[in-house]
Amino acid sequence: MPATAATGFGYTHYFIRHLASWALYSFFQRVEVVNGDNVPREGGVIVASSHHNMAVDPATLSCTFPGARCVHYWAKDSLFKVPAVRAILLDAGNIPVDRKNKDNQALFKGTFHALARGEVVAIFPEGTSYTSPSILGIKDGVSWAALEYTKYVVDNHIEHGKDVPVVPCGITYTNKSKYRSRAVVEYGKPIYMTEFEKEFLSVDPKAAVKKLSARIESELRKLTINAPDWDTFYAAKMAREMLWEDERDLPLEDFVPVSQVLVDLLSTPSPSPQLSKLKSTLITYSALLSRTSLTHSTLSSLPLPRPLDPYHPYPLPTRLSTLLSLIGTSLASLVRLPFFALPLLVHAPAYILARLGGKMVEHEEETQAQNKIVFGLLLTVLTYPVLFLAVWALLFLSPIGAIVAAAAVWAFAVYHVSLIDDNYNGFKRVMAAWRVLVGVWLPKKWDYDLAAVSQYLKAPTHSTASYNFLPNRPSPLTSTSSAPAPAPTPPSEPSSTPKDKKKDKKKDKRDKKEKKPSGRRLIRQLLRTRLDAVRALSTLLLALDSPQEAHEHELVPKDALLGREKNIRPSEVTAWLRERGAAIEPREADHGLAVGSEDSDGFKSE
Repeated sequence: MPATAATGFGYTHYFIRHLASWALYSFFQRVEVVNGDNVPREGGVIVASSHHNMAVDPATLSCTFPGARCVHYWAKDSLFKVPAVRAILLDAGNIPVDRKNKDNQALFKGTFHALARGEVVAIFPEGTSYTSPSILGIKDGVSWAALEYTKYVVDNHIEHGKDVPVVPCGITYTNKSKYRSRAVVEYGKPIYMTEFEKEFLSVDPKAAVKKLSARIESELRKLTINAPDWDTFYAAKMAREMLWEDERDLPLEDFVPVSQVLVDLLSTPSPSPQLSKLKSTLITYSALLSRTSLTHSTLSSLPLPRPLDPYHPYPLPTRLSTLLSLIGTSLASLVRLPFFALPLLVHAPAYILARLGGKMVEHEEETQAQNKIVFGLLLTVLTYPVLFLAVWALLFLSPIGAIVAAAAVWAFAVYHVSLIDDNYNGFKRVMAAWRVLVGVWLPKKWDYDLAAVSQYLKAPTHSTASYNFLPNRPSPLTSTSSAPAPAPTPPSEPSSTPKDKKKDKKKDKRDKKEKKPSGRRLIRQLLRTRLDAVRALSTLLLALDSPQEAHEHELVPKDALLGREKNIRPSEVTAWLRERGAAIEPREADHGLAVGSEDSDGFKSE
């Protein structure tokens, strides 16, 4: 059906949403909605959503929206100038917005009509998609739209659908640019205009708008992960991955709360030496993983020491054990390969093209998933019709054959997705086992000294200079940690111009040409740092679990409050994490650090 004044959505909307739903199903391992009951099932609603993953955000929002309600989005009015494009955009439910229009009632006219019909309008108040360890701030557009609608209702004497709330929404990804990662869409409590309406209509409209914007920003921060800097962000990420080595063991509904607790723990003011050392070690470990092209979860799936127990020494793997590990992981992957060979062959071109799409924007993490999905989807859309025709031809192009061929292609697609995770993880384990084997078999004298290559061991950072669209509203988050780190994140520039971006690209090219240390010569250092990080993290958490010990060593200020609601005390952190499945070994009575055959660093001799 074409878009009409009665619905606002046409065939184009449903076609795009169906296509996006299949693309997300293929790209993500799981997308979970949390607190969907906070969204009204009928009547007009404005959704104020975080926006850190380009077109993937609106696709995720539309495909998982509670009650399967259709969602409108704003689009620049300049896109509607071509008649054919205008027809498609309107049929898809997009609302034209002329940002140069100073008359708010005219500016939001399309939005008002949609809300008056009882429909949903989603707005990204951050203004653009970007990559940052925290929400940098929001613009006032969503607040103006919501409060101007109250004026529109009063002026036009609208009774039905006059009470339209703003529902904050946080979209968080476990790894937003990675294939087969996970995502969580969490909705906050609706914010109704009753507490702002009187001030907006009769006292000070701008003040009311600012208050509503502050409220929305505060709620968005509670629904997302916010760290004061990249060092803290990656240190908390490493701590979380150590506590849940298989990320699927951490429920998605707990992903944001757990991450924020760890961020707050690692960014407490006046940190103790133990906490500073832990943060520094976690950052170094994160950098080593990045340099060696490994992940903690894949490394932990190999036969290496896994328990978070600081009271036992663990040996580094021997050459024989790494060889046996490679053989074992390779055989395990080969056993599964025959069942996955055909889907792999059919989808290989889409995998390759999607990877190339990601490489095109490798320095723009917020664009990578979008490119991977679009490039892979384009080739898949070409592949599946060919596959359908081939199967149909084998069935003599009969009407029943067409039905059978369509069912077979659909089943083949589902079969591919159901097998991809085990085979993809198996492939990553084989590659990890090979990298560890090469690193361990190299002569020890070839190993790099960490101090000598420290300039290359920086935790991954993403410049926010090009996303500084709110120069007069700096992030309220500031680093409160004085923990030393091997490679602190450089401060962002106050603004970014096209000339700055060209300089950044030239710098990236120079960095690529510069010879960097080989990852294989860092493997032993990686394995040692992994055990150092395990020991430091578990020691701190076990000490926090003992109030007397935590007080004696002053590990974390007693009055510190952690978590997005700031309601968790340091002495409660360990038990709180355990309740959510964290792998923290319980303290044994009179259990001292193991001694004997280990060296001064806590490792047994090889």
